[in-house]
Amino acid sequence: MNLFADIRGAVVDALGRMAQDGVLPAGLDLSNVAVEPPRDAAHGDMATNAAMVLAKPAGLQPRVIASELATRLLEDPRIAGADVAGPGFLNLRLDDAVWQGLVRAALAAGNDFGRSAIGGGEKVNIEFVSANPTGPMHVGHVRGAVVGDALSNLLAFSGWDVTREYYINDGGAQVDVLARSAYERYREANGLEPEIREGLYPGDYLIPVGEALKEKYGASLIDQPESVWLTDIREFATEAMMGMIREDLAALGVRMDVYSSEKALYGTGEIEAAITELRAKGLIYEGVLEPPKGKLPEDWEAREQTLFRSTDHGDDVDRPVMKSDGSWTYFAPDIAYHYNKVKRGFDQLIDIFGADHGGYVKRMKAAVAALSGGRVPLDIRLIQLVKLYKNGEPFKMSKRAGTFVTLRDVVEEAGADVTRFIMLTRKNDVALDFDFAKVLEQSKDNPVFYVQYANARVNSVLRKSREAGTPVDDTTLLAADHASLSHPAEIGLLKKIAEWPRLVEIAARNNEPHRIAFYLYELASEFHALWNRGNDETELRFVQEKVADSQAKIALARATGVVICAGLAILGVTPVEEMR
Repeated sequence: MNLFADIRGAVVDALGRMAQDGVLPAGLDLSNVAVEPPRDAAHGDMATNAAMVLAKPAGLQPRVIASELATRLLEDPRIAGADVAGPGFLNLRLDDAVWQGLVRAALAAGNDFGRSAIGGGEKVNIEFVSANPTGPMHVGHVRGAVVGDALSNLLAFSGWDVTREYYINDGGAQVDVLARSAYERYREANGLEPEIREGLYPGDYLIPVGEALKEKYGASLIDQPESVWLTDIREFATEAMMGMIREDLAALGVRMDVYSSEKALYGTGEIEAAITELRAKGLIYEGVLEPPKGKLPEDWEAREQTLFRSTDHGDDVDRPVMKSDGSWTYFAPDIAYHYNKVKRGFDQLIDIFGADHGGYVKRMKAAVAALSGGRVPLDIRLIQLVKLYKNGEPFKMSKRAGTFVTLRDVVEEAGADVTRFIMLTRKNDVALDFDFAKVLEQSKDNPVFYVQYANARVNSVLRKSREAGTPVDDTTLLAADHASLSHPAEIGLLKKIAEWPRLVEIAARNNEPHRIAFYLYELASEFHALWNRGNDETELRFVQEKVADSQAKIALARATGVVICAGLAILGVTPVEEMR
């Protein structure tokens, strides 16, 4: 039940009747007609811009359209008032029965309240995390993992067919470095002093890999040339690192549907096929790039390369796909990988990258646009940095990874639920401060506690009512007389509940899961405010002396809990039923 969409439907119907009666010209485009909360709640419950957007094409003054529209909307029993404001905005007030009906809608739908079909079953591929398989994931990966997983949940809740995908970057030089680092730990397992020289990975996490290599190979690889062991150890160590990464993701509550390998693109014709497709479109040529702007690198030289004409699809400069020595650039396998996703039939692609990939956005969008003929949109979300603190001071933890704080460190310190919620309390392109003391404190300033506390209070009402012998199952609460929920504070909470389905659609259309966390905090604030008023105004308490009065108010609390649980499920956070 999207009340805003329902009222917009009433507005559109009224405009249609106005056109039939000759008040408006026929065939007007109504796609920009909106119904949304007014900027100032004192102006009403909803506002529509219909008169403003239709005035010019209709050749009428906005206030003339708004006045006639108001008259027709007042025929709808749901609309108690319609006032023209300013140059032609129309503010609407709804009958209390409309808000009270939300309790029944929420209880009847349960955790599906707010679920929509706006995705239309379209297939969307969301690639996220995609950390190099060279060690455990660090704190920088936490936020991207949470954003990607929550976005996946959000789009699935909104009617998309979602595939979560991890791209294993196992085709570059970094996995050779991993193999050499693991070999030193293998030597260590055989009683030799490891030589962790500059450029190798120093973390202790490779010690178990070295021991496993010893168990498999004994001492047979000691003092052997790299050509003998590099390939085998590279594969062994990469698989071990991916096992660790899967465990890290599981600790955070993240699961992937597909793991794709960069290495699998080489020697299989995948890269060649993608470049051939671009060449057939006239987008591959041999050329020399202009020197980079600013200070010229000392080793820069003009040389002919194989280039992708990415400027034809919105990029700033054309991009090399093959070096002058005939080897592929790092961009070539990425093109092939995205071409593979296009060929798999996805209707939409979403990539979630670290902030250091900012220069990558235009070229990748250009490649996907070219390869799909503009059919498949690519949205790239950049994740800004997370700074760790404790009591306001930069926080350092055990660095078993050697050079960074791991994802597992953060989860073990704060818990998966807290970590996930806090990572969504800022938009993805804004830096986030994560203070371990603040995220664990029990106060209104801690959003995850405040939301969980609201749900715990809802469950406390239900639990105490059951203990007192008051039936509070959903069937009973559905049958209660919700018309008694008439106090402005109760209507205010209902209005916030009414925003949920609309908020879900907005968040999904814009790929912004952080909006869910923001909304849940606002909903919790409304609920706590009503609860606290009940301390002084007994008629607002959820548990009343009369069972009938209690059941209506308990139904409101239960409806609030339904929305909180649905929102937390999208964020991947387990609701707390009791605070201790």
